[in-house]
Amino acid sequence: MTTTTLLRPRVDTTLAARFARSAAATGAGAAMPTGAFAAWLEQRAAAHRFRVDRIPFAELDGWSFRDDFGTLGHRSGKFFTVEGISVTVGPEPGLRWRQPIINQPEVGILGILAKEFDGVLHFLMQAKMEPGNPNLLQLSPTVQATRSNYTKVHRGADVKYIDHFVRPGRGRVLADVLQSEHGAWFLRKSNRNMIVETDEDVPVDEDFCWLTLGQIGELLHRDNVVNMDARTVLACAPTEPAEHGALSSDTEVRSWFTAERSRHDVRVDRVPLTQVTDWIRTPTRIEHVGQRYFSVVAVSVQADNREVTSWTQPLIEPCARGVVAFVTRRFEGVPHVLVHARVEGGFLDTVELAPTVQYIPANYAHRGAGRRPPFLDFVQSADPSRVSYEAVHSEEGGRFLNAESRYLFVAADPDQAPDDPPPGYRWVTPGQLNSLVCHGRYVNVQARTLLAALNCGAARI
Repeated sequence: MTTTTLLRPRVDTTLAARFARSAAATGAGAAMPTGAFAAWLEQRAAAHRFRVDRIPFAELDGWSFRDDFGTLGHRSGKFFTVEGISVTVGPEPGLRWRQPIINQPEVGILGILAKEFDGVLHFLMQAKMEPGNPNLLQLSPTVQATRSNYTKVHRGADVKYIDHFVRPGRGRVLADVLQSEHGAWFLRKSNRNMIVETDEDVPVDEDFCWLTLGQIGELLHRDNVVNMDARTVLACAPTEPAEHGALSSDTEVRSWFTAERSRHDVRVDRVPLTQVTDWIRTPTRIEHVGQRYFSVVAVSVQADNREVTSWTQPLIEPCARGVVAFVTRRFEGVPHVLVHARVEGGFLDTVELAPTVQYIPANYAHRGAGRRPPFLDFVQSADPSRVSYEAVHSEEGGRFLNAESRYLFVAADPDQAPDDPPPGYRWVTPGQLNSLVCHGRYVNVQARTLLAALNCGAARI
């Protein structure tokens, strides 16, 4: 008599090895040679007509400032709104500020389709135009769509390959986690980050290509090639870095993080955009009186390969380029990164784990030495020999205009980054960060970019 069981293994122990094999594949076994990628991307750019123009708010089609709260929203009630928030951190009187912010409550899908070719996992990546990208066209996930997009509120074309991520039984889920986006510019925004493997024969659209994880890692060394949405999904890839120990146990790290969330008293209230103090509205922008932080602007877009080929929309434009860095050290040969439990007004759970440094230096230029954020001066003045990874990556091009950050891993000595770091900071291993990223809203989007560089083999520390 044959006995069948309903049970299955809780964990696929082969996944990490399969991703590691793909990360090691940069030449042989790749469907497209990496050397051919730049020409392919240029060809895709030349095949389409893209144009982005700044316009006054009055020329936005379907968007308007509502009389009641001054909210900037779309007539459909979908997509997103630009609203005001008031943030108080700590007990009264506390740190206080008001700012505009994007409110996009719907959860989108960032999905990468995976398929094995000759024993090596490949990932279907898209050459996608986003109006805020400095170079417009970048490498994105297979699917990068808000719910409004894939339910066709805009009455445009279908989102390609969306069925693999929303229809049950179309593939094997390798990663699926709800992750936050930029807490300084989005109010409690989350996207579903997915990697789904298929055995089907997948017709490849001309704007898509198969790449190994290692090839994507090579492209992560190039400025403004791999977009933010691809980076955050790849950070969720199941990996197992070789580590024989850590300064803190996993339980100790989680306990510290829970304590950080508990000790921060953060209150966020939605307020009328017209009552956001220290911000002024002109016909073309909403900006800070000190010309710091960011502005809200409007653009007109043409892109003949998008689901809708022309539209207008607001975008957030930061005042200058940011600097995002993990300070690193090795303890008894095991690499560690210094994470920061960072408060941002748009986070759902008060704090998330951020890189050691995550700032726009221009916002602090008026402050004297000793009054700037911890480790910022060290990272900015670091000797190049200490920098193991550096590239400029743009942030979410669908909502942010020319939002770029310089991403780095910077090695430190004990006198520059002590064993016992300042309050709010903690040494963790890349493996510990990988385990935490499996939980939604633990690791912020900037830290996930640097984790993606590790997962794809672009960075070593």
